[in-house]
This record gives sequence, structure tokens and C-alpha cells, in this order.
Amino acid sequence: MKKIAVFTGTRAEYGLLYLVLKALQKSDQVALQLYVGGTHLSKKYGYTISHILDDGFDVTEMIEYPIDSNSPTDTSVSMAHAQIGVSKAIEKHKPDVLILLGDRYEALAAASSATIAGVQVAHIHGGEITEGAIDDCFRHAITKMSHIHFTSTEQYRQRVIQLGEHPKTVFNVGAPGIDNIMRLPLLSQFEVDNFLNLKANEAFFLITFHSETVGGVDSVGSLRQLFAALDSFPQYKLIITYPNADTYGSALIEEMKAYQASNPERVSLYESIGQLKYLSAMKYCTAVIGNSSSGIIETPSFHKPTVNIGHRQKGRLAASSVIHCNDDSKSITEAIEMAVSQDFVANLPNVHNPYGKGNASEEIVKQLLVFNGEKVGKSFYDLPVLGDIPNDE
Repeated sequence: MKKIAVFTGTRAEYGLLYLVLKALQKSDQVALQLYVGGTHLSKKYGYTISHILDDGFDVTEMIEYPIDSNSPTDTSVSMAHAQIGVSKAIEKHKPDVLILLGDRYEALAAASSATIAGVQVAHIHGGEITEGAIDDCFRHAITKMSHIHFTSTEQYRQRVIQLGEHPKTVFNVGAPGIDNIMRLPLLSQFEVDNFLNLKANEAFFLITFHSETVGGVDSVGSLRQLFAALDSFPQYKLIITYPNADTYGSALIEEMKAYQASNPERVSLYESIGQLKYLSAMKYCTAVIGNSSSGIIETPSFHKPTVNIGHRQKGRLAASSVIHCNDDSKSITEAIEMAVSQDFVANLPNVHNPYGKGNASEEIVKQLLVFNGEKVGKSFYDLPVLGDIPNDE
């Protein structure tokens, strides 16, 4: 029986891993280990380990590390503590494989721990580009420490191969988030209106805004610009969810609390509403606004518009329903106006989501069960040289 460990440190990451975890849990060929840490253990972020337990999973290890980050040093300290915790969990439980999703600093810490311990790493969502987040280089670093790769598009598969990974170990399975849309029993509009405290069929924007952690961007200033733009659309209620525990994330939360306090009738602020409620809200919202990957990857499947602000997601493949804009109030206002315009909305039914068909979870588990790669050492896969490489001179 293969011992497969999965690490999760955030609510969003767990939501994307949910169906993979369920498939592993059901397999008689797998002994599932679940390492839970980060915001899952924080009351400030909704203590979402309770959701994991309610979903019927046994938590193998709780990995505590500080998550309130107001500086790069805070993030580095959190990363160090996460690596200590994961290293001890690996030493204790001795998994054969560690599954990691995405690109956050704690995932890089976990990959480092596994590599040092001689444990294979399976990486989901490699090969993507997000130029406005430090996660971008973390993601590529995790790729180089991984032994089997599950990408969300063929373009990203090719990029992982370009990074020197053998094609036989890189699988384009689509995004697991699309599986959730296709297979979870999403709530009705009546149920969504009820838990969001909305009137029947009341129009609302769904907003998630994170820090830009590259380029010295003033993320608090950008958030204020977003709020100034939203003030131009008083006919829409605002459903805002907390940002990730990134550098300066705590400052964003305080700004969100202040905005909600000044607009209590219009603005609802949530620490976490869970994957099912979040996707259900996405299904019935007027638009998704912010700079979250969910606006790029999941929202197009609902044929809803996304207003993607700033550079955090710059480089990600995006459907035609995604409107990119700068982080000033004028640009954001114009983008929202486009998103709710009759002409733009009329074309939404024709939108194609490039992130798969909703069968990623099964493909991931199928490949994991048959995979027998090298433990740690692996060869660099060189691409054929197609011509002289141009220099910068």
C-alpha cells in the first residue's frame, strides 16, 4: 500500500484538493496522510480545519507556524517554521509521496523538507506564470524538486518540460477546481441569497483581493482604489472574502474591516465561506472582482465576467470573459462598466474555459498509483536546440 501525504495550508488550496483527497481516501491502494497547517489553524481566518474534519478526513498532523505577515521578514520566519513542522511530520510518518498544490511559500518549505528526506513530490498547477506575486518563482522551484507533475493546460505542461522535466512525468490533467464546479452539489440561488443575507435575486459582486508581493506595489493603496471604484456602483451589494496570509495581508484585512464598517448595509466581509459556498456565490454573482486565481481559472466555467486588477495574475492563460485592468480607480471603474455592459454579457455564453473538462482528480490519482519514479535524484531533460539562441547584445 502506497503512503501518500497531502499538505494544505490555506482554505483555497484545500478546496482545490478536496476531490483528490476524496479519491485517495476511497482507494484501497492508498494510506492517506493529511498534514494541515497555516490559516486552517487560525481563528482569524475562520479556523477552517473544522471544515476539513466535517468533510470526513482524519488529520494526521497539525503543523503550526505564524501567519500574520506584515513584512518580508515575517513571511521568511513563517516559511522556516513551516519547514520545521513538515520535516518532523515526514520523519514521523515516512510517506512515499508528498502532494503539493500551487506556489505558496509553505509549499516551497514542504517541498524542501521532502527533498531532503528523500520523499517523492507530486506537484499540481506547475508551469503557470504570475508575474505580480513572489509565488511565481516558488512555483518553478517546486517543479524542480518534484518527480511527477500535473498541469492545468498543455501550455503549462510544455513549460514544465522546458524547465528540464521529462515529458513522461508531466501530465496535462486540467485544473482540479473545474472538477468541483462539475461535481459538487452547488447551492440554489435561494440558498445563496439566504446565507449571504441578500434579498431575493439581489445583484452582487464577489470580491477577493490579495497582496501583490513583487515590484514594491502598495497593495493597501490598490485596495483603496478598488473601493473608490466600487462606490460608483451602489446598486450592487459587495461580498468580500479575506485575502491570503501573504506579506501585508493583515494590513489588507484591516482596510477591508474599515470599509465594511463604513458601509454596513452594503458590504459583507467573510473570513472564509468554504469552497461549496464560494463557488455557489460565484455562480449567481454579477461579476467576480479582484486579483485571485479563482477569477481566472474557475469563474469562466460559470460564464461570468471577471475584473482582474493589477499584475498579481499577469502571465496566466485567461478566457475571453476576463477583463484585465490597472489598479487605479479609473481603470477599475471602466473595467467594471464593461463587465456589466449588455454587449459583454451577451457574449458570455460563448466563453470557453481553457482549464480542462472536470476530470483532473481521477487522472491525478490514477497516475500516482502507477508512478514509480526516482527517489530524489533525476536527470535534467534537455530540449532539442532549434537554432542559435539570441543574445542580448
